[in-house]
Amino acid sequence: MARVLTAVLLLLAAAGAEAAEAPNVSVLVPIVGSIVGMNNVRWKTDVDLYNDSRFEANVMLSLPTAPDQPFIFITIAPGAAQHFSDIVASGFGMTEVLSPLKITTIESTRSVRVAATVYGIHDAEITRPEPIVITDSATYSPPLRALSGLSFSDTFRTNVGLANLGEHDAIFTLALQRGGRNVAVTRYRVSANALVHTSLQSLFPMITKGDDFTVLVETSAPDTYIYASVVDNETNQTHFVQPSISSVQAQEARNE
Repeated sequence: MARVLTAVLLLLAAAGAEAAEAPNVSVLVPIVGSIVGMNNVRWKTDVDLYNDSRFEANVMLSLPTAPDQPFIFITIAPGAAQHFSDIVASGFGMTEVLSPLKITTIESTRSVRVAATVYGIHDAEITRPEPIVITDSATYSPPLRALSGLSFSDTFRTNVGLANLGEHDAIFTLALQRGGRNVAVTRYRVSANALVHTSLQSLFPMITKGDDFTVLVETSAPDTYIYASVVDNETNQTHFVQPSISSVQAQEARNE
């Protein structure tokens, strides 16, 4: 309880000091979880925090789309590291949860260094840990992003994540493309402080199967994040797909 109160006081003090030389800085792990998925695979996420500075780092970790938006507060000594194995369970005491992980370094212009990996456990087998790309800014949301190299077939399946960390509903327009041409278009509303994690087939049910798809995702809403994961149906090995930005694809999508 003392750590929580200290964290809250630090955040309030930083927010009230408009001229503070060292504001808070946040980064985002687009998705963490401790949840059972297809083929009875238990998916987990490990997170490592590194304090490369010469000073103590006070860090707040939160799950903004999980029930009650839980958070924890830790202090990392200079040059030290903090490892969380299965962070949702070990750090927050929760299971069957998916959420982005927001990491705020308090009263600092520099974030602690963050690394995250996802892996699946089925019986005695563990998949190779897959790195998750960290979003360096937890506020920058470009209006149009692309998720490339997606598949849904007998061999692979793809999940897409749409996160809205804003205060209002967000409308996402998704265009499924192959060879630079639209194959299907859909729109999806995501509530404030919510995450939609769903299969590519659910978003585009008229498309039965295929490989090498790209999904263009457009929204004007701030504080939105997207990602995808392509999973091997036989081995359950996953590949994390981070979004990219392409002005050429953006113009083509507008011209369709």
